[in-house]
Amino acid sequence: MGFAVEFLSDAAGSVPYANSAGYASAEEIHRVITIILQSRFAAVLKTAEWIECLKTGALPERDTIHASNQRALARDAA
Repeated sequence: MGFAVEFLSDAAGSVPYANSAGYASAEEIHRVITIILQSRFAAVLKTAEWIECLKTGALPERDTIHASNQRALARDAA
């Protein structure tokens, strides 16, 4: 439909989870979700950055799953 999602990381949060698969803190979940969202679905930015984009008309940085994965692989190899 052509929607462009922008996720304001400092205006959202998570809750911790614990179950038979393990435990994840709210901070861990929030960090991972923002990385996944930025990989394809949304531009992830802080509120101040978003407001600046609105003022200047600049488009927020977006990424791809492939590029995110390649950077992760290169980081792991280093």
